[in-house]
Amino acid sequence: MPPVPKSVSSEGRVIAHVDMDCFYVQVEQRKQPELRGLPTAVIQYNSWKGGALIAVSYEARKCGVKRSMRGDEAKKVCPEIQLVQVPVSRGKADLNTYRAAGSEVISVLAKKGRCERASIDEVYLDLTDAAETMLAESPPESLEDADDEALKSHIIGLSEDGTNAKEKVKNWFCRSDADHNEKLLACGALIVAQLRIQVLKETQFTCSAGIAHNKMLAKLASGMNKPAQQTVVPATSVREVLMPLPIKKMKQLGGKLGDSLQNDLGIKTVGDLLQFSMERLQERYGVNTGTWLWNIARGISGEEVEGRILPKSHGSGKTFPGPCALKTIGLVEHWLNELCEELGERLVADLEQNKRIAHTLTVNARAYKQSSDTDSQKNFPSKSCPLRYGTAKIQEDALNLFHAGLREYMGSYGVKVEKNQNNGWAITALSVSASKIVAIPSGTCTIMKFFPSQNPVCCTSSQQSKDSTMHETTNFVSSGSSHSGYEINSASIELTMAREHVVEDGIPGTCQLEQKRKLWDEVVSSVMRDQAPSCSSLNEAPTQGTSCLSALESKCFSEKSQAEPPRLQSEQHQCLSVRPVLERQEQRRKKSKVQGTSSILRFLKSSDNSKHKQTEVLQEARVPSSSASLSVSGEAELPTANVAEDVSRTDGNEMCGGWSYNVNEIDPNVIHELPLQIQEEVRSWLRQQKQPPSPKSSASGSTITRYFFPTKSMK
Repeated sequence: MPPVPKSVSSEGRVIAHVDMDCFYVQVEQRKQPELRGLPTAVIQYNSWKGGALIAVSYEARKCGVKRSMRGDEAKKVCPEIQLVQVPVSRGKADLNTYRAAGSEVISVLAKKGRCERASIDEVYLDLTDAAETMLAESPPESLEDADDEALKSHIIGLSEDGTNAKEKVKNWFCRSDADHNEKLLACGALIVAQLRIQVLKETQFTCSAGIAHNKMLAKLASGMNKPAQQTVVPATSVREVLMPLPIKKMKQLGGKLGDSLQNDLGIKTVGDLLQFSMERLQERYGVNTGTWLWNIARGISGEEVEGRILPKSHGSGKTFPGPCALKTIGLVEHWLNELCEELGERLVADLEQNKRIAHTLTVNARAYKQSSDTDSQKNFPSKSCPLRYGTAKIQEDALNLFHAGLREYMGSYGVKVEKNQNNGWAITALSVSASKIVAIPSGTCTIMKFFPSQNPVCCTSSQQSKDSTMHETTNFVSSGSSHSGYEINSASIELTMAREHVVEDGIPGTCQLEQKRKLWDEVVSSVMRDQAPSCSSLNEAPTQGTSCLSALESKCFSEKSQAEPPRLQSEQHQCLSVRPVLERQEQRRKKSKVQGTSSILRFLKSSDNSKHKQTEVLQEARVPSSSASLSVSGEAELPTANVAEDVSRTDGNEMCGGWSYNVNEIDPNVIHELPLQIQEEVRSWLRQQKQPPSPKSSASGSTITRYFFPTKSMK
């Protein structure tokens, strides 16, 4: 992807790049303190020629050891060198120890500013806000005693000749004539020096740093003076840093673009690049790339510190040099499985620890053809697909991606390659990676919440469920409220008894607290409907025509009042009792053949009883399944045995809670749509009615709902 110029901030920024000094060696030296001060190198697990060097201490570098050497060669150059092998897992290097050590460093550095983890051992910091704060509270010009580590800073453009180098650095920090951006840079250098001291104190690791106004310059500066030192690049010294720099040392110019600059334009250093105008570069490389090249030659970069302390991707790879090259699908599949297993473990750890999820799986490889044709140097294509979590799924998808890449590489589309077949190719490097890692949105939960467990956590004991329901019922009747003109006194309700009935009523499932709450609300509503204004005391007997309850209710009410403690019997306005209603509801549930199905009559209650006239009852008929009363007009009255609590009478003739419906208007063709218990009730009404159903009610397309809505006039 060609470089794209970023917008440049008009305000001065303070950016630091912190790079750990031969980090793998330091990690091993912390594990084995006896290695400190000795020439040391960390080598790969591969024992061929002593293993490849992946990290070399500065003591070993002084002896001439280089990273390009292998262990045997390093021994010849420096016989006293200590070679430490990296941990091995699944036949390849295990870098988890080094990743964890890098996280320790980041936890210290992130305390002062926005932090971007660039790799295991390097970090970018945006210290602009911290520098602004320091400049406002304690500007560098008022600084009396600076840290010795800060005074050892290397300031580009500041002469370091003579013995007064620290004094010159201090004078540069304390300049009063410096502009705002220069003062910010000085504050940033002081902050970085403190951070480096803190990292050494907490982790025992040394690090080097570069401080500048953008990431590109900070990265270049961090490697200028190592180890355990820092370099500052003022804006006035940018050209001094860049002009002698080889063009291939610049970020993103180490590949084909850098080769083109060298071969096509004859550019060897950044100073040479300064000779080309923006128009010439744009004409040669396009608007975006040409503009970007013109900017970086002048030290201009608008790239922001991303504020990311976690890696952007996870990857696992292995090289197979020389005779170790993979030449069969079977070997490739074996190593893909090993790499995918490691990748899967890291993805799961990232998901559990950081709540992040990856979306793309990519397979990369390096290969060569064992023939001398012109395509032998063709790159093996990279292939990607959506990532599926689970080691087996990742392994399956990775193998399919490799097959797709191999077919494209060999030009053998549609040709199936056998597991142990060799078609003139060899794999020298193989890697799998997971990218597009994003945080899981807040509020997202696992699908397992939709599957009930055998041992629900929400109800660990019956007592806990009772306490929960008790809390809900107490909130409902805690302070006495008025309903339809009747006083509700919470002291008159036996909450403990009610709680036991509500919780232990046989409702399926132990965690259905919502159903229990609804049941309790229904109980209280029934109690409120059952009460009449004539009740004034628990000791007052019901009188004819003014009774609060039906005969059955009165019996239960009197039995309950006799068992009440004297304290409750003496209180006034305590006419509510939950037990009778609960007992009646329990009887109804026991009669129901379908658990949880209530009678159809509960849906036939009137919302405004005053609008309907009382129908004179001339005859009563007993129904086998449930008692019902039939009027001469052929209308079925509500069964008194099942809904006694729903019917209250203030005198012998007026019915307040009942509602009549004409049996002739019920269509027998739709009865089968009702629950089983309700079907029996409706059929019992029809058996008592001798007249056939009304033809008008048998019209096709009718539904049961139209028969249960009240009409404006009922005769």
